Amino acid sequence: MTSGDQFRPAPPPALNSAVWTRDVNEIREVGALDSAVRSEEQTTVARFWFMTGARAWNPMVAQVALAKQMDLLDCARLFALTSMAAEDAFIAVFDAKYHYNFWRPVTAIRNADQTGNPATPRDAGWLPLGETPMHPEYPCAHCISSSAVAAVIRGVVGDDIGTLTLTSVAAPGVTRRWTRLDDYVNEVSNARVWAGFHYRFSTEVGRDMGRKIGELTLATQLGRRR
Repeated sequence: MTSGDQFRPAPPPALNSAVWTRDVNEIREVGALDSAVRSEEQTTVARFWFMTGARAWNPMVAQVALAKQMDLLDCARLFALTSMAAEDAFIAVFDAKYHYNFWRPVTAIRNADQTGNPATPRDAGWLPLGETPMHPEYPCAHCISSSAVAAVIRGVVGDDIGTLTLTSVAAPGVTRRWTRLDDYVNEVSNARVWAGFHYRFSTEVGRDMGRKIGELTLATQLGRRR
């Protein structure tokens, strides 16, 4: 990127909009600590993705390199590209987070009476499934990084990734598997809603930003071997 705000998104939706009403009501129901609608599988996935950072994708990058029988140079290039894309994604997402300073669900739902939107009722004691990260909500950081990494992998090896697997320190004994990169990215996004951390619109914006950053990384850094 040439600047931290290069991919800064449009503002989050207005608090009287249909998108806000839909998404805050969704997360109030499915992301609550005592949710009656979140399934056991959704709870497992949400807890799995309490794991963040490079350990949430580097094992899969290694699996791709091994499956494609990359030599040392191509393997190093793949790891370098995914790392650069992920770091740019973090720069971009925190630029946006602190520019908009948008409230997390735990704050919004407890103070919904302040929005003037009768379709989003207040729940003063609402708690999310997990402990809310201590930075602004919009957009979703986990979503942007996973999408950026997936875009790089797709650009380097295509969509034929075999089966990728991952374990998590946040969910001992659980192994997640994907045969499509989109399924991996979508699972991360859904997990942040199910955990009570991010509104769906924020996950969608994060995914789009990450894809663009991953594609930019491929287009401008470490060109293919001749």
